[in-house]
This record gives sequence, C-alpha cells and structure tokens, in this order.
Amino acid sequence: MSRPSKRVNSQIPFVQRAAPVPGEPNTIIVKLQGLRKAAMLTSAVGVVHSLLFLLGFWLFTRGPGPQASNAEIIRYYSDSGNRNLQLAAGLYIFPFAGIAFIWFIVALRAWSQGYIRKQNVLLSNVQLVSGVIYTTLFFVAAAASSVTAATARFNDTIDPELARLFPQYGVNLFLVFAMRTAAMFVLTTTNIMRSTKAVPRWFAWIGYAVAVFLLLSASFNPWLVSVLPIWILAMCALVFHRARHIPKDDSMVAIEAQGIVLIPDRDSDGNRESSS
Repeated sequence: MSRPSKRVNSQIPFVQRAAPVPGEPNTIIVKLQGLRKAAMLTSAVGVVHSLLFLLGFWLFTRGPGPQASNAEIIRYYSDSGNRNLQLAAGLYIFPFAGIAFIWFIVALRAWSQGYIRKQNVLLSNVQLVSGVIYTTLFFVAAAASSVTAATARFNDTIDPELARLFPQYGVNLFLVFAMRTAAMFVLTTTNIMRSTKAVPRWFAWIGYAVAVFLLLSASFNPWLVSVLPIWILAMCALVFHRARHIPKDDSMVAIEAQGIVLIPDRDSDGNRESSS
C-alpha cells in the first residue's frame, strides 16, 4: 500500500523540506515555489524605494536652508515652480517611496525565509518593527518638510519662521531618529542574511559597518541619509543576481553558501515507484 503524498499549502510562499542534505551541514532543501518571484519583487521594490528616496531628498535640498534670509525664503516660495517641486516631493515622491519600502520589507522577509532552517524570532521581530517605525518616521519627516510649500500653495501665506522651523524639524527627525531605526533594520537584516548565507560574507561586513555608522553618527549633514538607499541598492543587486540563478520550475532545490543546485524531488520519485 503506497503512502499518500503530502499536501502542499498553496498559501505559504515557500515549502521547506525538513530533511537535511547528507554530508552537507550548511545546505538546506527548499521548494521552488515563489522563491524566484519573491527575490525579483524584493529587488524591484527596493530599487524603487531607493530611487524615489534619493529623488525626493534632492528636491527638498533645493529649498532655502535655516540660514536663509526672509527675503530669500519669500522669493523662493513665491515661485509656483518651486512650490510644486516641494509639494511633489512631500506629497507624492516620498509617500510612494515609503509604500515601496513596506513592500520591500515584506518581500525581503518572504525571500529570506526560503533560506532559513530555524528562524531567529528575536531578530525577525526586531527587523519588522524597526522597518515599520522607520517608515512611520519617514512619512512624518516628509510631511514636516512640505508644510511651508503647502501653506504657500493653498493659503497663499509665506511665514519665514515657519519655513525655517518645519523643514529643520523634518531633517532632524529623519537624521536622528529615522536613521537610528534604520540602523537596527540594517543590523538585523544583515544578521539574518549572514546566518542563512543568503549574501556573501563581504557584504555582511559592509552591512555591519553601515549599521554602526547610522547608529553612532552625530552629523547633521543632510547627505547622511543617502547611505541607507545606497546600501539597499547594493543588496537588491545581490538579490537580483541570486534570483537569476533560481530555476523557474517548481522542483526541489538545495541552497548552499555557493549558490543553488537542483536536486531530485525524492517524494515525487518515491510516489512514482510506489504507484508503479
């Protein structure tokens, strides 16, 4: 009498084989069900977030700084083109960048779980919470930076003191609080990726350096925020490179430190033998 085949829950993106590979302690066996798709999605939304982030930040830096005179502030926000650029950054570019980061978190976690034999609950939860808090601070900082442009556009009022206060509040909120939270996200993500050998060791060390830099840096240089999107772009390039080597079929694979190697689906073979 043949044993019934195991049913696969289609709601789970990755179905992981419990049995280890004989003689290969660093190798795990997973089902290629959504693994390639999750990797591609991770790369795509990560790139979208980083590019929108850098574009929106560049538009904000074009505005007058806190040391600008009242005349310079009034002249800048009296120009409808300048106002529209600030509003586009605060009301469109940054919100869509934040939405892309939410998708990036979810897709990254789904992709990395395909490599995990035993999930570290602590690191996984800290990664998720820090990513959510970072996104929240991201939205608040963008809203604060666009207050002056919105006031000038919809109320036809330009207050130089307000124009100095809110953009500086947004910058400080982002540089001090959001970047510290982003450091926790980078640190936990690097730990998870290193332990599962999903990224090269050299990139893991870069991730640790980025996390320490974001956590301990006391600089108020606005271009400090560019460190995070550049790190995300680099990681997305590595994920995309790994995704290209994932076969498109639904077979079983052995994933090891050096890449992905196809192996036979022994359950399927056993079912064929028993049925014959």
